[in-house]
Amino acid sequence: MNTTHSILLVAVVAGVTVTLRFLPFLIFRGDHRTPAVVQYLGRVLPYAIMGMLVVYCLKNVTPLSCPYALPEGIAAAVVVLLHLWRRNTLLSIVCGTAVYILLIQFVFS
Repeated sequence: MNTTHSILLVAVVAGVTVTLRFLPFLIFRGDHRTPAVVQYLGRVLPYAIMGMLVVYCLKNVTPLSCPYALPEGIAAAVVVLLHLWRRNTLLSIVCGTAVYILLIQFVFS
């Protein structure tokens, strides 16, 4: 790719991103009530996405061979326990990821 092509590509991607971010505010501005289906999706999609991420992260785990899914299980337990204790999603995900990385790099390597 030459420089002009790269600049145009970045400009188009940025334009689409900005448009998608501002579109809901343009559609649902003022006195218009947000449709019930949009409110429903706003409630259920975060949980569905988190479920899909859990399935994606654990899809290649082999509990019948060494290390017997221990790093994944320990990290998942850390995420669940931290979330139950602190109710902070970001803290739970960051700490669970850190525990998993430390386990696979130093304990189960």
